[in-house]
Amino acid sequence: MKLKHLILLFLLLFGCRMFKISGQDPERQWPGYRGYMSSGVLDNANLPESFDPAKMTNIRWKIEIPGLGSSSPVIWDNRLFITTAISKSDTAGFNPGSMINVISVTDSSEHAWKLICIDKNSGKTLWEKTAHTGIPAMKRHPKSTHANESVATDGKYVVAFFGSEGLYCYDMIGTLQWEKNFGILKSVFFTMKNAQWEFASSPIIYNGVVIIQCDVLENSFLAAFDVKTGKELWKTTRDDYPGWSTPNIYKNNGKTFVVVNGYKHMGGYDFTDGKEIWRMSGGGDIPIPTPIIGKDMIYLNGSHGKTSPVIAVNTNATGDITLSDQQTSNQFVKWSKPRGGSYIQTMLLYHNHLYNVGWNGIVSCMDPSTGNEIYIGKLGKTKSFYSSPVASDGKIYIVDEEGTVYIFQDGNEFKALAEIPLNDPSMVAPSITDGMIFFRTQHYLIAVGKK
Repeated sequence: MKLKHLILLFLLLFGCRMFKISGQDPERQWPGYRGYMSSGVLDNANLPESFDPAKMTNIRWKIEIPGLGSSSPVIWDNRLFITTAISKSDTAGFNPGSMINVISVTDSSEHAWKLICIDKNSGKTLWEKTAHTGIPAMKRHPKSTHANESVATDGKYVVAFFGSEGLYCYDMIGTLQWEKNFGILKSVFFTMKNAQWEFASSPIIYNGVVIIQCDVLENSFLAAFDVKTGKELWKTTRDDYPGWSTPNIYKNNGKTFVVVNGYKHMGGYDFTDGKEIWRMSGGGDIPIPTPIIGKDMIYLNGSHGKTSPVIAVNTNATGDITLSDQQTSNQFVKWSKPRGGSYIQTMLLYHNHLYNVGWNGIVSCMDPSTGNEIYIGKLGKTKSFYSSPVASDGKIYIVDEEGTVYIFQDGNEFKALAEIPLNDPSMVAPSITDGMIFFRTQHYLIAVGKK
């Protein structure tokens, strides 16, 4: 082989390697809520063994985020995106403790909905855009905010959804590309229509298409838009109670589908035209957790009202696959558990374990193939949890609402590794990138990484 051919081969291989290292591989990014495909997983991240915010040990930076938001950080290469809603009057923050109080926060002050782009390595703000200013169309739950939805990005565009305040698409330097308004999206408790809880379903981007799920009191729908132009590709009507779940993507036999959680209508839709492929009822009546995908299965859970199921659906499901009374499986439902689902948390499928964490810190580890219990563990003492778990390099991370990070070992038995206080309330799932993990609290964004 001639020298010039060797040089070309070297450049090709080196270029491919640099393409991976630079983070262009979507699976090495954290492009939306809970990362790639909402999996909550990024292995080979080389996170520090320990950290201490009080002593700033392995804390790369800590910055204050103005306003109030419970959206998770989203990361592409060196850019980190986060949203917030800022008001001079609505400063009460989260209301820790019991969820018995479901009455909306009474504030009706003017807010500014912002998208902030931050350099993930330094914490420096690269740009900040105000998407909308005004009085919120919907009030919020005492544990909610007016900026609950995580953004979605594909490395070219970043999409922020603020419910009744609109859907906005920017390029990576902060130039607005397009926006859409869907009117008032009534995210309320269906049995108490004056209990307004604010919108929370995050957008997703897949193959140049933005997907949004709007399960609200009136005129619910699932829709797809071209990420570059904002052109509506399809819009499918849904009939369900208000929900707060983010959709996800799954594949079967070479085709792509959208899956959504729901109470009357969990289901799968054709990615190209929005046609319904399958449906089932019987989830929790306030669906919040996002469906997760793996092992040719779709895992759904929910917990409110009479039922709290965990359900494993085959990706080849078609038609109405609702389970009859006393039935735990059928042609397309591989297994289900009538009790054990979480009200808030999205599950974590990691290696050969399916983890479900309840609001009280109870960890249920299941065999994802059968649903059989592997173990039950407990985090903390009487703490309450509203964030979802994430995982990296054999460790699982989750934060309680008082702001304590719990780390436990992946495996066939429960093994707690650490409890690390952030000293500020948190309702947000952590986000992971190469060498760093980010924690959002009520007031701060904290970057943990080896110095």
